[in-house]
Amino acid sequence: MTITLLRAKIHRATVTDANLDYEGSIAIDKELIDAAGLARYELVHVVNINTGSRLETYVIEAPAESGTVCLNGAAARLGAKGDKVIILAYAQFSPEEARWFKPAIIHVDKNNKVVS
Repeated sequence: MTITLLRAKIHRATVTDANLDYEGSIAIDKELIDAAGLARYELVHVVNINTGSRLETYVIEAPAESGTVCLNGAAARLGAKGDKVIILAYAQFSPEEARWFKPAIIHVDKNNKVVS
């Protein structure tokens, strides 16, 4: 048996753009990807604090130090520039692993720079 736990979270990132004319995904600054331990093309949930919308998509890498958090494709209909979002990644763990596991929780400032 396995259970699903939060593996990584980028908390209160600011959407920098919403690009409807793109295949899909969320573009995230490489520094944020690395800080959270996310993988390119990894499934993530995106929760929009402003609208309450939730969506699933995958991560693509934006240039490091760009501050980019861009909703692409259909996701662009669920958020706008300036919205605050929480980006969540999950993983499967055995009950034994779950006892000791601690997720990466990344807090960012208004420019999407890591503060803790």
